[in-house]
Amino acid sequence: MSIKIVLADDHPLTRAGIAEYLKRENTLELLGEAEDGQRAWQMIRDLKPDVALLDIRMPGLDGVAVAQKVKEAGLPTASIMLTSYDAQQYVMASLRSGARGFILKTVSPKELSSAIATVARGGIYLDPEVASVMGERDFDPEQLSVREREVLVLAAKGLSSKEVAAKLFISERTVQTHLASIYDKLGSRNKTEALLLSLKYGVLTLEELLED
Repeated sequence: MSIKIVLADDHPLTRAGIAEYLKRENTLELLGEAEDGQRAWQMIRDLKPDVALLDIRMPGLDGVAVAQKVKEAGLPTASIMLTSYDAQQYVMASLRSGARGFILKTVSPKELSSAIATVARGGIYLDPEVASVMGERDFDPEQLSVREREVLVLAAKGLSSKEVAAKLFISERTVQTHLASIYDKLGSRNKTEALLLSLKYGVLTLEELLED
């Protein structure tokens, strides 16, 4: 089954280039294109794609605002922010809006496909170049136990607590206990923040999160 996508970017050439690539991929289906945030939101609301590729800076509603609307509406669409900006403030704003991916417009076609596939299955994807702007590491990775780290990696890949439990041969309740401990140690409130902070502190690497 192909992954259904809505693409939004106010730069015609950029949008056309990405759209052309998406149309060539057998595993992807481009449902529609939007030139601004308001049109993007309407298309997402009406078409309910699996993934929305959103330019972070657009007329009217920007990508962050659109992702926030998707989150508040409880739609099944996973938002990926597509941008030429790699400052930490944009990463944080994107993830707080509910976006599950953040990639730069310099991304390769292979990485774009990987990002789309990752978020479509419930995972989180951050462009490798973003890791360099995630701030100083001031957390000792060893504060997390080996088991907590295993749970965090699987959860970040999009596995449910039940699936993590099955993978590690432990109970679902134990997984929830480990997640609560991880959130407490990292100072995070949810899985998205935990992943962001674990990358910032060097607890996890993007490479291991993308391993099958």
